[in-house]
Amino acid sequence: MTYRVCFVCSGNICRSPTAEAVFRRQLADAGLADEVSVDSAGLGDWHVGEAAHRRSVAELRARGYPAWEHTARQFRTADFADRDLVVALDAGHERELLALAPTHADRAKVRMLRSYDRAAATDPAGLDVPDPYYGGDQGFAHVLDLVEAACHGLLTEVRTALAEQGKVDRVTPPG
Repeated sequence: MTYRVCFVCSGNICRSPTAEAVFRRQLADAGLADEVSVDSAGLGDWHVGEAAHRRSVAELRARGYPAWEHTARQFRTADFADRDLVVALDAGHERELLALAPTHADRAKVRMLRSYDRAAATDPAGLDVPDPYYGGDQGFAHVLDLVEAACHGLLTEVRTALAEQGKVDRVTPPG
């Protein structure tokens, strides 16, 4: 059984697919791609079936992330049963996910992405990854900056969880 992570934002076309792409690459670079399953979803249904937003994809490609097939989907209460970690991109998403969680154990799976970034603790903007949808292109670059920084800390936590499950030999990366 693999460790399963789902990133959740509003419509699953900007922030959560960006986090999914970043984390997939970090897992691959760490040699953990076969041990961790990563996907994303939105809380709303208004973009279900759509591809990732073109500006998110453009920013990811500009930084060397590979293209991938993404189809927006809506997060459902049943998704908790199939995930070890449900990662919210902002406080509103966190509140909605906690309200959707059917059990205490499911609520314990919900975490804010930027809670994995030590620098976020002193950020006056808080732990939210802002929605770039209605802004300019620079908003998509900023989102990618925040996501990349937070995913490094998330990788450390997932590596620790895998070590506890006996799936990896060490908590710290080799080298």
